[in-house]
Amino acid sequence: MTDDKDVLRDVWFGRIPTCFTLYQDEITEREAEPYYLLLPRVSYLTLVTDKVKKHFQKVMRQEDISEIWFEYEGTPLKWHYPIGLLFDLLASSSALPWNITVHFKSFPEKDLLHCPSKDAIEAHFMSCMKEADALKHKSQVINEMQKKDHKQLWMGLQNDRFDQFWAINRKLMEYPAEENGFRYIPFRIYQTTTERPFIQKLFRPVAADGQLHTLGDLLKEVCPSAVDPEDRVSLCCSGWSAVVRSWLTATSTSEFK
Repeated sequence: MTDDKDVLRDVWFGRIPTCFTLYQDEITEREAEPYYLLLPRVSYLTLVTDKVKKHFQKVMRQEDISEIWFEYEGTPLKWHYPIGLLFDLLASSSALPWNITVHFKSFPEKDLLHCPSKDAIEAHFMSCMKEADALKHKSQVINEMQKKDHKQLWMGLQNDRFDQFWAINRKLMEYPAEENGFRYIPFRIYQTTTERPFIQKLFRPVAADGQLHTLGDLLKEVCPSAVDPEDRVSLCCSGWSAVVRSWLTATSTSEFK
């Protein structure tokens, strides 16, 4: 983990320049200027857009304001997807800044979950962490943590504090020296060419013969259509590219897009 700290830090501080524009049919008392923000890839939209909400509410009547939601080129943006994942799925080939439209009415009930408060985001985030640790350590690590550790993990993400977050998260990314890896690799493969939201299956980091599995091995088993005959694949993991022969180690596990 120590050797990878610079990489982890670079991934953490990845930012997406974004331009927020109020939807043209929203009723305003005066012209609404666009709002620009550098969005952290590892966070969630509803967690980092308080300033955006306040900016546009200044030009609107209180009776015209309801739950805020965002869309990109007609696609509602899911608040429970990390920002980097949303960008990679929908806009990675577009010119920057990323142009997001802001809405305060006509909430798309069929496409989005409501996000009543930041408590909902915290509950979702901690649920994902617990699911991952169940696969890696049979939930032993996360269950041995105290409530203050869970809170520090969450507050580190919410407040964009790398050292605060990783002081706790490193415990979830370690395994005994005598073992070659986790029980299973927690992963999700998101695709833009299918209606299935993501692929998630049990996959061990070590083969039955003791050989370490590579990223290519994982893709060939769970998503063979992603790998061409020459073992090439195009994918993005939290903003960095990977090759199929990359070893699946403790620090390479994440959400593959």
